[in-house]
This record gives sequence, structure tokens and C-alpha cells, in this order.
Amino acid sequence: MLLRGLRVAEAEPEQMPHSPIELKGSNFTLSVVHLYSAKPDLIRQALKEKLQQAPVFLKNAPVVINVARLPDNADWQALWQVITASGLRAVGISGCRDEIQKQAITQAGLPLLSEGKQRREAADKPVKSLKQPHAARLRALVIDTPVRSGQQIRAINCDLIVTSNISAGAELIADGNIHVYGALRGRALAGSSGDAQCQIFCTQLNAELISIAGQYWLSEQIPADYFGHAARFSLLDNSLTVQPLNESPF
Repeated sequence: MLLRGLRVAEAEPEQMPHSPIELKGSNFTLSVVHLYSAKPDLIRQALKEKLQQAPVFLKNAPVVINVARLPDNADWQALWQVITASGLRAVGISGCRDEIQKQAITQAGLPLLSEGKQRREAADKPVKSLKQPHAARLRALVIDTPVRSGQQIRAINCDLIVTSNISAGAELIADGNIHVYGALRGRALAGSSGDAQCQIFCTQLNAELISIAGQYWLSEQIPADYFGHAARFSLLDNSLTVQPLNESPF
């Protein structure tokens, strides 16, 4: 068949963005490994013991290394290698006391993490302005539906209230307190921004993990007498404590 006068228009190329990448700020929940010794062998053994307590929860977990208590002449490369060899995924170093320490870490080729604008501004303010170290929280995030296995609920700068059940494998994370008016079978992490005054309340305790400001218990560490009952968790002298819900922790 002979076709005459057939015109075929070329498809216009797909509109491409100005750049193939885009950098944006974001917030992530990371655990912090606070080092109180510069001896790699001691750190290696301590990490081994800690990881044995929660192998599934900590395996390949991204962490920040806080070095505020270490001397300027520490072997930064050796300490970094100890952390990564344990199975944790170090993403950066924080807590440097001075420029000398920062320079030593930078020369070792390791990434430094900024403490953030708000924390730097707070450090420059008079002590009297630090009566409330954590910013005033917004209204609580309220969840009225069950939280299923594999789901994560994150409450940023506020409390988290769930009026239904939490399935095993689900995760609740809040900068403030956590209230569960149902069965808590998953993981609950309150005070994720470091507020040690936060608490966790639940009407039926069957949790896989409880954490407040980085201090945590796995299910086998929670006293068996509290399982299936209403409970209240808090920190006392930087250690987790649990009481019946209707009793004061202090």
C-alpha cells in the first residue's frame, strides 16, 4: 500500500527537572552511642554484650557516636571501626567539646554532625532561660484506629494517644509521652528527642520493647507480674521503672 503525504510528528522529550537530584532536610529517629572510654577493646566488648540483649532490634541500626566524654587524642578511626564492625551503622559523630576535637575527627576523615541551630542558641542563653529544656509541645496526636503489624506512628514534638490496640510488630514513637488505651503488644518509644521526663501509660501491657529517652527494656526484661495489666513506665535516676498505672512513680 502506498501512502502519500503521511507526516509523523516526533514525540517531544519528557520534561526533565533542572537537576537529577534534590537535597532536602528531614527528621530521622536515630539511636546515640555515648562513649565513655577511648579504649577500642572495652568498647568492642560492651557493644557485644549490648547487641546480644536485642539482636533483632539493633542489627544494622543507624547510630550516632557521641564523643563528649572522650579526650582529644583518641584513636578516632579505631573507635569508628569498632562501632561498624559490631553490626551497627555509624552515620556520624556528635558531641565535640571544642575545635581541637572537631579538627582531629575531621582529619581522620570521619563525618561530623551539627548539634542543630536550636541547641547552639540555647547554649548561648543565660542559665535562667533553661528551666524548660524541651520546647513546649503541641497538642497530642490522637489515633483512634488499631495500629497494625509493620505500621509506625510518629508524634513529633507532642504526646501520642492511641485509643485502640497495638499489634505485635507495630511501633509507636513520640517526642513526648505515650498513652495506649488498649493492648500494647508492639514497641513504644517515648521521649525520642531525649526528654527523660516523659512516660508511657498503657491499659494492657504485652510490649515487645519499651523505651524512654534511649533507655529501653525488651519484653524479657519487663517484670512478668505486669504483663496483661495496666502499667506506667518512667525514668528514675536514668533507669527504667514500671509501676501499676494507678500508682505514682515518684
